[in-house]
Amino acid sequence: MNLPPYPKYKPSGVEWLGDVPEHWEVKRLGYMFKFRSGGTPDTNNSAFWDGEIPWVSSKDMKVSHLVDTEDHISHEAVVESATTMVPTGSVLMVTRSGILKHTLPVAVTQRPMAINQDIKGCIPLAGITPEFFLYLITGNQSQLLSLWRQQGATVDSLDFEIVKGAGLCLPSVGEQRAIADFLDDRTGKLDALAEKKRGLIEKLKEKRSALISRTVTKGLPPEAAAPAGLPTHPKLKPSGIDWIGDIPEHWEAMPMKYVAMIGNGSTPNRDNSAYWEGDHPWLNSSVVNQETVTQADQFVTDLALRECHLPWIKPPAVLVGITGEGRTRGMATTLTIEATINQHVAFLKPYAKRATVEFLRRVMDTAYELLRSESEGGGSTKGAITCSQLSNTDIPLPPLPEQTAIADYLDRETAKIDRMIEKVEAALEKLAEYRTALITAAVTGKIDVRGTVAALAHD
Repeated sequence: MNLPPYPKYKPSGVEWLGDVPEHWEVKRLGYMFKFRSGGTPDTNNSAFWDGEIPWVSSKDMKVSHLVDTEDHISHEAVVESATTMVPTGSVLMVTRSGILKHTLPVAVTQRPMAINQDIKGCIPLAGITPEFFLYLITGNQSQLLSLWRQQGATVDSLDFEIVKGAGLCLPSVGEQRAIADFLDDRTGKLDALAEKKRGLIEKLKEKRSALISRTVTKGLPPEAAAPAGLPTHPKLKPSGIDWIGDIPEHWEAMPMKYVAMIGNGSTPNRDNSAYWEGDHPWLNSSVVNQETVTQADQFVTDLALRECHLPWIKPPAVLVGITGEGRTRGMATTLTIEATINQHVAFLKPYAKRATVEFLRRVMDTAYELLRSESEGGGSTKGAITCSQLSNTDIPLPPLPEQTAIADYLDRETAKIDRMIEKVEAALEKLAEYRTALITAAVTGKIDVRGTVAALAHD
């Protein structure tokens, strides 16, 4: 990091901190804050909701500085319910949530807010600044979670009696502000660089999607050699299908049901042990987020295959996620092992004389937005793609040799883009690691940033 250490150190007496600058002092967290707990107003009382007061729950704790919240309550709700107001400059911590398995969300309020029962409001007293405490938690999450997490709780939560008794080693308030100012400057620059890299990743993903869409609907580009006997610069004709547009005049367009066998699976009764821990791979919809499916983590028995209407799918085949509100619905993957599936996945097994699995997979990648939009209808199928919908989805269909050539071309070209994405993602990960290490070093006194802050003040 090219920043000097402090001139002298001493043992902190706090095991996870180790040695600290000689002039820093150990203080108990419970003496540095006033703590407030919150609650949830009656959800059946309309007078309590949609008011002017931001009401913080765990879902809002995704940023370091809270300006507003998703939900708002009324003044009446504050007076008549268990929720509590905290002032501007309070430090909020999530104390009860599944997210505490791996991270400890913390934020500083930028205006007065109310909090719910899963949030603890920490109002700073003399001797500590909210920004420094924010960075202290952010830079030492794994250590603090291991010390503060409540053991044996049914829901992940913090033991706040342990939290209040925790020893922290702090410099003066002035030095805390200097460290926070330094970290604001450095992390701001790192965050701006990370945002540019995330933007680059999005552009690469858009380029990848556009490449696949263009090639499976318009054919190979001129620089890619077409199979023998097929035109290298084919004329286009209307496909008659809105989402496809024009296609090469020697192509066809037809409903999926004439191209592939389509079906989905089921989930055997979890209470029947005779159905589970067998030898046959059973897949749920999470697999469609993979490029290819090469293994399973759940297995069913012969009895389950016989009694539970489970299809036995021989590879290769295309799998499509057919339910869910997240990205999964409409996502496709290539199955490379023999397996069966649950009811949230459909399989497409193309007829050998009609289509190849490799080409069909690329078509399904392109059909993602179409399938999602068409599955947003009302009724019992809202938020679900049906096998009937898949069967009646019209798709472009080149001759088989051209399908193979298109799939091979797309494998090569998307692999190049994927490698670029991986490099940028690796750089993003290193940036995140450096950011955390910088924060940790500054708030624990491993580096002395006072000279740097003075230099910043003169810039």
